[in-house]
Amino acid sequence: MSQKTAISKINSRGALLVFPINNNKEPASLWSEFYPKSKMRWEWDSDGDDRVGTLWALMKKLSDSREVVYSKWYQGRATFFSRKLFTALLCKSLKEFDEPNLSNTAKNLLEALESDSPLSTKQLKQITELRGKDNERFYNRGMKELFSKFLIVAFGEVDDGAFPSLAVGATKNLYEDLLIEAREMKTSAADKIINEYLPEGNLFRKQLTKLKMDI
Repeated sequence: MSQKTAISKINSRGALLVFPINNNKEPASLWSEFYPKSKMRWEWDSDGDDRVGTLWALMKKLSDSREVVYSKWYQGRATFFSRKLFTALLCKSLKEFDEPNLSNTAKNLLEALESDSPLSTKQLKQITELRGKDNERFYNRGMKELFSKFLIVAFGEVDDGAFPSLAVGATKNLYEDLLIEAREMKTSAADKIINEYLPEGNLFRKQLTKLKMDI
């Protein structure tokens, strides 16, 4: 299970979850790509499957490698995109960058990340005054909104507490090169790439339809 092989698999499929959802075959995941005949079990004791921990460590390495793009896009799950597919998705989402239609919470979160990226969950909550249990649902809803529109990405981890915290950042800050490519890409070319990697019937494609992306 090497980083090079994982990147190759992501590039080949366009998009992959890290771990399967309830061991379903679809959407495809890095786990199913590496271990197609093995069910994944979330067990962290001495008798647990060490492959889960190994894949978790690989996920962290890939997340800020810039060779692939890491997001919490599909149902809040860890999702990797190839740079090629992500650029096409950005091309189809340019209106969200130029004329964002966001809730106030999502707007505040995005403004904070556009000022400084990446930030840990703790840092972002502090800056946007969304700390505490009472604000948790507003924070989660705002982040889901931003991930769904490709306006933010996940990018590495930050040690700012008992456990490492996921770092997130504005797409325009962390992947400015891909956004520039997206602006230069014709929508017909973007459609072709999306249709190639996410054909009709694909669960990722259904998610795009749910999000009302016109392809």
